[in-house]
Amino acid sequence: MIGLSNYAGVMEGVMNSAEEQQASSPLTNSWSNKQESSENPKSNGVGGFVLVHAGAGYHSESKAKEYKHVCKRACQRAVAQLKAGALAVEAVAAALVELEDSPFTNAGMGSNLNLSGEIECDASIMDGKSLHYGAVGAISGIKNPVLVANRLLNEAQKGKLSAGRIPPCFLVGRGAHDWAVSHGIPSCPSEKMATKFSLSAYKRNKRKMELAETMETGQTKKRRQSSENGNSSGCLDTVGAVVVDLEGNVAAAVSSGGLAMKHSGRVGQAAHYGCGCWAENACNMNTYSTAVSTSGCGEHLIRTMLARECSAAMQSEDAHHALLEAMQNKFISSPFLVSEDRVLGGVIVLRCCRCMETQPSQNIQGILVEFLWSHTTESMCVGYMSAQDSKAKTHISRLPPGTVPGQSLAIEGGVCRLMTVVE
Repeated sequence: MIGLSNYAGVMEGVMNSAEEQQASSPLTNSWSNKQESSENPKSNGVGGFVLVHAGAGYHSESKAKEYKHVCKRACQRAVAQLKAGALAVEAVAAALVELEDSPFTNAGMGSNLNLSGEIECDASIMDGKSLHYGAVGAISGIKNPVLVANRLLNEAQKGKLSAGRIPPCFLVGRGAHDWAVSHGIPSCPSEKMATKFSLSAYKRNKRKMELAETMETGQTKKRRQSSENGNSSGCLDTVGAVVVDLEGNVAAAVSSGGLAMKHSGRVGQAAHYGCGCWAENACNMNTYSTAVSTSGCGEHLIRTMLARECSAAMQSEDAHHALLEAMQNKFISSPFLVSEDRVLGGVIVLRCCRCMETQPSQNIQGILVEFLWSHTTESMCVGYMSAQDSKAKTHISRLPPGTVPGQSLAIEGGVCRLMTVVE
């Protein structure tokens, strides 16, 4: 069963309403084969768009205000970067830092504790212009893992190391921590990254595990398994963001503290290539630039490479239908997950193309942006904002009443246009 929310239901107010009503007007696709900024005409003003998520899982009404507030701050921080002239990859990193710093998200500060009572984080970032990618897995003692991932991306763009060595794009564990410190990213004691909420959750989960492990009957094991399945969707709040800048470059990022009570050394989808995030500028093969960030059960997202699958689907004419099919066929009904009773995950997706207004003047150009989110978990918290907006908008998307998490999905989204004057 598929629960389908109203795609157009959150479109109002995204940009100027007059511009939104023109979204179906004829557009001239003018993406050049080469995306070099030096070849682009000079534009007046600032532009760009950001879409963020505070996870696919369960967002209680009692904490809804806090989740929405951190999404607003993340949008504002990214937009501030865009207004200052930053490229999409820097803006998306700024959004993730804000999300990681919140004690209400499972990323950076306040992350889930593993079986050993320690915090190990995963993060990755991808630049759609260069197609470079940086990631860290099971990293401890770093307050903002996305900054390490971003630094890995930046260092890789500089070319080979001494003696012709290939620079790393993905580091894990102690090696990732030491590399970060050696490149000027400060260390933060793991105990300072834990919050009252994450510590109490760890103690509660540990007691449940100890109690369950003392019971050996088959019926008790069955009850324990059922209980774990019933509670699992509440601990999947990986965070992420997707951005398009004024030049039409896209970027995506994702960060996570991982599943509660995970094994030490476990690396989730937030660090895996093509699973946690994906960003790709338009080129000869692709009409649209696309950016994707995922959340949910890492093992499900890894086995389906959901971020890359959704990005590929966005080259279809109808973005909404394409994402619906991708989530149903490549995720819920994926042959790689046939043994799973409930497939838990969510995505935010952005796609865009450059267009020229035929009326009233040829010197007006813009970027048509379609943005969507979809999830099979009980809820997903998102926020979005353009550089021309005065404030961010936030929304907690929930599965339709009567649908089953992991077996049905919700999908929503909107359209906006980023207009600039070309000299």
